[in-house]
Amino acid sequence: MALRGPRVWLWRWRRNPLKRRADRMEAWIVLGVWVLTAFAGVLAGTTVSRSVEDGLARERVEWRPVVARLTERAPGTASANAPVSRAEQVWAAARWTAADGSGHSGRLRVPAGSAAGTPVTVWTDAEGRQVTRPVSASQARVRAFLMGGVAGGCAAAVPLFGGRALCGRLERRRLDQWDVEWSRFGPMWGRTAG
Repeated sequence: MALRGPRVWLWRWRRNPLKRRADRMEAWIVLGVWVLTAFAGVLAGTTVSRSVEDGLARERVEWRPVVARLTERAPGTASANAPVSRAEQVWAAARWTAADGSGHSGRLRVPAGSAAGTPVTVWTDAEGRQVTRPVSASQARVRAFLMGGVAGGCAAAVPLFGGRALCGRLERRRLDQWDVEWSRFGPMWGRTAG
């Protein structure tokens, strides 16, 4: 087992007569990379999170439910004694009128065997186009948090991997310098006084 001394904070900046210029450069690169990684991750994460949450809040305000009427009988047969579930729903054509009075049509998921003219709720945007039901405020917070975390992690990975590549290049350069020095002084160690 190797003998190790006490752990010293900021050891890269301690005075040492054996420290080379490359060691000092690496110390500053590591510090800069960690600061940039933290800054990029937090900035990207909060920006994306706010953007997603604002977009979902705008959807909750602008999207409205509208009553649509089926224009055809839905395929399949309705079961009177079984509760309607998601598995018993089929696609059927329907028409609805948007808030501005324009008529729209599309295909909706409805219970199997529904008669023509059956009212169905459809969510529409400001132009009357069919959209999905907007998410609740708590679902929006969770979605914004997750998307912000992913974006922050990806943004933080860029300077982190760049710094690792730069430190790896410095290490290869340092090893090449050692090889040159060993090739110059190594043969002198093998001589004996005779």
